[in-house]
Amino acid sequence: MDKKSLTAVARQQLKLAAVASSGRSSQTIYGGHAHSLRQTVIALTAGQNMAEHENPGEATMIILSGTLRLISGTNEWKGSAGDLLVIPDARHSVKAIDDVAFLLTVAK
Repeated sequence: MDKKSLTAVARQQLKLAAVASSGRSSQTIYGGHAHSLRQTVIALTAGQNMAEHENPGEATMIILSGTLRLISGTNEWKGSAGDLLVIPDARHSVKAIDDVAFLLTVAK
């Protein structure tokens, strides 16, 4: 059994993102290349984005703090703390409306 505080990890990643030249930071908290499930806390400072990319497999995001926009083609979804967004099976991007941290879960 392994226990982590998502609130603490999100806070830490937001602090790291604030001083990073890219305005982002992330930490995989479960899984990885040897697992079919990966969970990563990602933080973006306001105005930063994750450029359009392919869907890596079944994926969801839970917004831990802040607000973001998930964009896929002409579709957009706004997510704020406590929201669960199912990532579409298509190219998509993420834009931070304000400082945001989210838990990305991907199953391969």
